[in-house]
Amino acid sequence: MKLSENTKTILRNFCEINQSLYVQKGTTLRTISGMKNILAEATVSESFPRDFAIYDLGQFLGGLSSQIYEDPEFDFTPDTYLLIKDAHTKVKYFYCDPDLITTPPDKAIEMPEVAASFDVTESQWLRIRKASNVYSLPDLCLVADGKNITLTVKDKKNSTSNTYSVLVGKTDKTFEYNFKMENIRIIAGTYKVYVTDNLLSKWVLDTDIANSPLRLTYYIAMEPDLV
Repeated sequence: MKLSENTKTILRNFCEINQSLYVQKGTTLRTISGMKNILAEATVSESFPRDFAIYDLGQFLGGLSSQIYEDPEFDFTPDTYLLIKDAHTKVKYFYCDPDLITTPPDKAIEMPEVAASFDVTESQWLRIRKASNVYSLPDLCLVADGKNITLTVKDKKNSTSNTYSVLVGKTDKTFEYNFKMENIRIIAGTYKVYVTDNLLSKWVLDTDIANSPLRLTYYIAMEPDLV
């Protein structure tokens, strides 16, 4: 088996959520943060033939990008390690005990009733993230005022905080939901986002709009306090 560039992109993103990874047999990759407030799921083109766990995903990916291999292939035949090899080299990369790492629950997440939804384009999200970084704004607030739905980055602890807002929809409802920017560790893209009163959100990469080969869904916890 070889890993596609799309799968490597997903793995690099998952490494930002959890530095370890438990892979289950099949075509679905899942990871969860140590605080269990971010869960990501992806469908990949490869079908993994067995369950296995990687303790240091960053190290694993670093090996793939360090040019110590030429077009490596992955042999999952051994029970205790992954054999990575090319025409002239091979590496035994040993699996870790899944009990040593934080793994996603076996049961799929069931979303509560959706209270609101909106779309955010890739360009909108990149501008929001850049504004958050430039102005050191840690909070992302989703606010509806009966007409417009906006995403605003700000510092809720500072009454004179700078703010940056983007219009993402129209509505006749009023609501407020809040995130920590540090928890939104998504691959750049266009997303359909669903929020619930149970403070759980679902971010689905919109492959139709973005024309992306990636199949990604994130479940991200929101903050209990209001604006």
